[in-house]
Amino acid sequence: MQKILLQIQRSLSPLLFLPAKIYAGVMRLRRRWYEKGKLESYRPQCPCVSIGNISWGGSGKTPLTEWLLRWAAHNGLAAAVLTRGYGAKPPTPHFLVEADSTPQEAGDEPLLLQRACPDSLIVVDPKRARAAQWTWQNYRPHLFLLDDGFQHLGIQRDLDLVLLRPKDFTDEWNICIPSGSWREDKSALTRSSAFLIKCTRDEYRALGPLIQARLAKYKKPVFQFSFRPLGVKRVDRADFGRDFGGKPYILVTGVGEPYQVIDTAEQLLGQRPALHLRFEDHHDYSQADWDSIHRQAERRGVEHILCTAKDAVKLARLETQNLWTFEHTLDFSESTFTELDFPEWWKQSWNSLVGKEDDIHPQER
Repeated sequence: MQKILLQIQRSLSPLLFLPAKIYAGVMRLRRRWYEKGKLESYRPQCPCVSIGNISWGGSGKTPLTEWLLRWAAHNGLAAAVLTRGYGAKPPTPHFLVEADSTPQEAGDEPLLLQRACPDSLIVVDPKRARAAQWTWQNYRPHLFLLDDGFQHLGIQRDLDLVLLRPKDFTDEWNICIPSGSWREDKSALTRSSAFLIKCTRDEYRALGPLIQARLAKYKKPVFQFSFRPLGVKRVDRADFGRDFGGKPYILVTGVGEPYQVIDTAEQLLGQRPALHLRFEDHHDYSQADWDSIHRQAERRGVEHILCTAKDAVKLARLETQNLWTFEHTLDFSESTFTELDFPEWWKQSWNSLVGKEDDIHPQER
């Protein structure tokens, strides 16, 4: 669907140029109204960090949010994610996601975060200011993480982490909806505290001249990050392996950037999938979907079916067999406009927020 939409956008580009300019102007005006206090925004009682992007599509927000949650837990900090939960139908306002919540209630990414970081608070509410107030009154977290929050100016934040895709620097640079994928024009990037790009080290180095040309004027650090696969684990039990022993596999994806998943799988398993079954981002898998996937695996004599962690939370509730997902970590390798890597920059930024100079400690409550 996204590919078809992109083709339509490109074919209609001359006609969509003026609507895109009008849209960008409306978004600039909206931003100024928030800055001048003409539109109300809520100030949380603890530090708030937005993880967002300038465009639509997958850019790595969920894995970065998971990394921040793990960092918080490691340092004894209670963190709460405020999210609308794309496609979710929560049974109550400010819905607190539990391990047994369904993808329909919570959304796939909030459920993934809860299961990966069970000690964290994941709160689904389309009105995130309301969710922040409820969470503070009931749990007193040390840190709010505002999911997909760059354009959500109804909540004030202390840091804006802005994720960019490699193609945001090339043919999609500064092309707004409906002509392109950007939600705001490049003037919005002045709000950023740091930029992060999910790509390989080689891709990042190739982007170097464009990073300099596009982002130098904002005087903010730029960090590269990527998945480092550690192995595969079976979804329905605790089996873990480094790989599939050279056996063929089928890859199932329902994510925004599926070709990055293919690269990750090939890096880990040493071969591309025998078949890639691509579904739309946030696809709600049915038993019929799984039966079709399994039949195609049987026809090809393929034993292992591999999917992303985001897909696994939805497929796991079905009658699945031989379904595996990735075990991975994030690597932060390259940076620009700073000598720090992202973990060190983040630690220093957090210490500045809470008035600490050395090691991180939970704030007194």
